[in-house]
Amino acid sequence: MSGPHWRRVLAALANKDARTAYAQIVLGANYPGVLADLSDRRRKRAIAALLDSGLIERNAEGGVEASESIFRDLLAQQPRRQAKTGLDRFMRLGRIERYPANTAKRRELLARIADEAIPKGERLTESQVNERLLSYTDDVVLLRRYMVDFGLLERTASGSSYSRTEEP
Repeated sequence: MSGPHWRRVLAALANKDARTAYAQIVLGANYPGVLADLSDRRRKRAIAALLDSGLIERNAEGGVEASESIFRDLLAQQPRRQAKTGLDRFMRLGRIERYPANTAKRRELLARIADEAIPKGERLTESQVNERLLSYTDDVVLLRRYMVDFGLLERTASGSSYSRTEEP
């Protein structure tokens, strides 16, 4: 593995002694004075964890100093976010972030949600439909209305139950 690794950095910072030592070093404490109140063994272990993680480096005088580039290097290792395509660009974490302006795309998004949430042949009450659609949006009334308007859900005349339509 080349360069610092975020897991090592977090592991080092999760250790109270290493975190305290790092704070002292960042604030300019001299190396011999870092964690002076701890045993030599605990102090060496904390310093070793910080060195291994890349949070600190040895300097020319034999002391230690905070790395100037550790966080920049860690961020540079992160993969570039791929642009979302297709229907996924309208969703975030499985929920509708926005509805497509294009009618055909909107119908396609609604059909996908209907396929996932409401199996064909199943008859549901309004509250059951709302409960299933809640995982896709907080505005279940709008989503349910869109599904009815786009012919994906059929509502009985009394409004007491809903079912999937046979799509053309």
